[in-house]
Amino acid sequence: MTRDEEIEDSSAPLIEHLTELRSRLIKSVVAFIVGMVICFTVATPIFNFLTDPLCATLASREQSCDLIFISPQEGFFVAIKVSLLGGFILSFPFIAHQMWRFVAPGLYRTEKNAFLPFLVASPFMFMLGASFAFYVVTPLAFDFFLGFQQFGSGGEAVPANDPQNQPGLSVVFQGSAQEYLNLTIKFIVAFGLCFQLPVLLTLMGKAGLVSSRGLGEVRKFAVVGILTLAALVTPPDVITQIILFVVVYGLYELSIRLVARVERQRDERLRAEGILDEDESLMDEFDDEDEEDTGDKKA
Repeated sequence: MTRDEEIEDSSAPLIEHLTELRSRLIKSVVAFIVGMVICFTVATPIFNFLTDPLCATLASREQSCDLIFISPQEGFFVAIKVSLLGGFILSFPFIAHQMWRFVAPGLYRTEKNAFLPFLVASPFMFMLGASFAFYVVTPLAFDFFLGFQQFGSGGEAVPANDPQNQPGLSVVFQGSAQEYLNLTIKFIVAFGLCFQLPVLLTLMGKAGLVSSRGLGEVRKFAVVGILTLAALVTPPDVITQIILFVVVYGLYELSIRLVARVERQRDERLRAEGILDEDESLMDEFDDEDEEDTGDKKA
């Protein structure tokens, strides 16, 4: 066999993988477009559902729930954004299935059994975080923001050219539909991604990339990082930032417990296979290796 023939034979599997990847990506894009078109036809009911937290807050203040368009094309872009979000949610199970079908043939049976629970837990945790943001955080944030309104006589604006009746300036909420949607989506996506923390750290712990002891030792740095994250992804109100910090830090502590559980299960399996003694732990061996590496670097 010549060298050119060897190269051609070795490249065949790669071409087959790329062909399969292209096929599954095309199917995923088609599913996303179908979901987007479906959501575009019902964009108004979906948007009305997304405005429930705002309308409930305004109703508690005896105000009408009215949003405005500040540009002619804003209504169209609001429908497009609603369609993008809804289309992704509708098509995500199919897209995840396609990605799994592409990756699964390259995994051992034990690896499939270990990875599959995380594939199921990831969308569940995202929906849990999105629901928490929509039903808990968003109403609190809007209640805080709308508290800065001020009303004139009778709760209505007073004409500025009336010198006989000037009891006070009226500044009331007249929100832009697009700005409201952007803020709501930002809340949903931010909390949905933050709720992926236990899934990510537990998966890294199962792969041996992090340990419960290491996560506990960097806890103070994690607190600073979570505070910075809360300041970046939430509006500048203290209540929302505190809520995000408490939730994400709680998830971090939960992640430490889950990683510790993974380590105990791994040690029990290795003891059953006779690789470790009854009083040994795989993490102790890792810690000893880290100490030796540190000593070598200092030397």
